[in-house]
Amino acid sequence: MFDFGKRLRELREQHHLSQEAMGKIIGRSKPVISSYENNLKLPTLDVLMSIAALYNVSLDYLVGFEKKEMVSVEGLTESQKGIIHSLVFEFHDPKQAAVGFSERQQAIMSELMKEFSKKR
Repeated sequence: MFDFGKRLRELREQHHLSQEAMGKIIGRSKPVISSYENNLKLPTLDVLMSIAALYNVSLDYLVGFEKKEMVSVEGLTESQKGIIHSLVFEFHDPKQAAVGFSERQQAIMSELMKEFSKKR
C-alpha cells in the first residue's frame, strides 16, 4: 500500500525544509503538515497542487500513481517548450537507440543551438 505521508516527508527532507517552513510556503500550519506526514489527515486537491508545485513533481507522483518527476517549463518561450518536448520524446522513443544522430535529432540539436545563441 502506498504511504503518502512517507513520500511527503521524503520530499520535504530532500528539499531541506522543516515542517514549519513547508507549512508557511503552502499556507498550512506545522501541525497540519505533521498530520499529513503521519497519514492522519489527507490534503485537499488545492493543497496537493501547492505541494506538487513546491517540489516540482507531478500529482501522480505525489499520490503514488507513478514514480516520475516533472520538468518545469514555467518561464520558457513556446519555442523552448517545443524543444524540451522534442528532447523528452527522443529519449523515450525506443527506436532511437541507433548509433549517431537521426535527422530528427539533428534538427532538434540545431534548434537547441539557435535558442542558446540568442541574446538574452
